[in-house]
Amino acid sequence: MAKVKTENTASAQGQCLCGAVQFEIGIPARWAWHDHSAASRRAHGAAYATYVGCWRSRFRVTKGQTKITRFQEKATGRTRSFCSRCGTPIIYERPHAPQMVNIPRALIGGRTGREPRYHIAIAELQDWTYLGEPLVPLKGYPGVVWERPAAKKRRQVIRGQSPGFPAPDDHDE
Repeated sequence: MAKVKTENTASAQGQCLCGAVQFEIGIPARWAWHDHSAASRRAHGAAYATYVGCWRSRFRVTKGQTKITRFQEKATGRTRSFCSRCGTPIIYERPHAPQMVNIPRALIGGRTGREPRYHIAIAELQDWTYLGEPLVPLKGYPGVVWERPAAKKRRQVIRGQSPGFPAPDDHDE
């Protein structure tokens, strides 16, 4: 008996900030990762960019194809496509994988079937990037949290003892 191959038609939709460009990708996405490279940091204006990658054949612009403009990095051959109206990054393409497109994860409203588990260019991670430190609500500012600085430990001064001197042992009396 021959196997019947069925086409997966599940998809996730995304769009740019202004909505002029809309697209869909077949899910599950092929992969997802965080890109810490300087180029992605500059293109997104953020500490890092999170992408989902999918086969080019499973990516489709559903609205605004003519609103997409492209920029190619001469040194690397990598191409980044943006909405010409609002500037949102839409597609990131790398010459070594022409059959793939990479989409900023933040543009997709639903699930993609992949969680970002990989980090690219981790050596370029910036020292000001949030790394998961505990956050607490900022009093008086609803919806704002912050890293509370570590409390300075006060020296405990025992009555009758000068700070900086060791306490006398019991057998010294």
